[in-house]
Amino acid sequence: MAALTRLSKPSFSSVYRISRCLYSGAAPESTSHGASPYSRRLGPTPNLAVKDPKDRSVQWVFLGSPGVGKGTYASRLSNLLGVPHIATGDLVREELASSGPLSQELSEIVNQGKLVSDEIIINLLSKRLEAGGAKGELGFILDGFPRTIRQAEILEGVTEVDLVLNLKLREDVLLEKCLGRRTCSQCGGNFNVASINVMGANGHPAISMAPLLPPAHCMSKLVTRADDTEEVIKHRIHVYNEKSRPVEEFYRSRGKLLEFDLPGGIQESWPKLLEVLNLDDYKEKQSAAA
Repeated sequence: MAALTRLSKPSFSSVYRISRCLYSGAAPESTSHGASPYSRRLGPTPNLAVKDPKDRSVQWVFLGSPGVGKGTYASRLSNLLGVPHIATGDLVREELASSGPLSQELSEIVNQGKLVSDEIIINLLSKRLEAGGAKGELGFILDGFPRTIRQAEILEGVTEVDLVLNLKLREDVLLEKCLGRRTCSQCGGNFNVASINVMGANGHPAISMAPLLPPAHCMSKLVTRADDTEEVIKHRIHVYNEKSRPVEEFYRSRGKLLEFDLPGGIQESWPKLLEVLNLDDYKEKQSAAA
């Protein structure tokens, strides 16, 4: 496999510039990227041959339908590579849990399964980038941003995105997976009670996903997110397909998009994802990303 452009590590001033430019936009630039039976690429394969992940900054974007597992795999790669995982969904939930001025407005949007506006997301992300820059963070794995062409254009104009990883999962499996999501009301841990075994049909392979059950002390404290109903989940997937998939084309046209078809649950998908990303040298560190 070949390789991903290695970028200089951003200083606080450059991260601060990103957060300021998110409000005003900037002219886009472009570069290119790229196999495994589980992935589809345009352009050359990323260069991930650097032995120590601390010697480089990673600047990646994760795309995919709601509930596909962006947060799970982005978090694992964040731990493995030593770069911050910035999930806009988490930023929204943190704001929802606060008494800030956006809390009530966000509550209404999320509970109806609507997309949060560019203005709100950019506001939250801007604050997060500034805080990270002040702490000396290097690089990022963005999860849930960009969600629109406009956001992608703004991001491209102010920072170099190395690779855009698009996680794919057939819709019937995705719905079942989302309906099984649970959160521990005490520790905040995320789990999934769904045991998925879907037969192959119409060209789709069979998929099995074991449940991600909590430890015994969390079992009685599991709660379902208010927006994880079948009606809301289907609406969110429809909204994503209609409004967010053009972002895939935006990055595909620039040769940066890597599409990865999840072949199953974490145990099956994780090692295959490392192979696709040319991270075989890090397999012995998988325990650090668990």
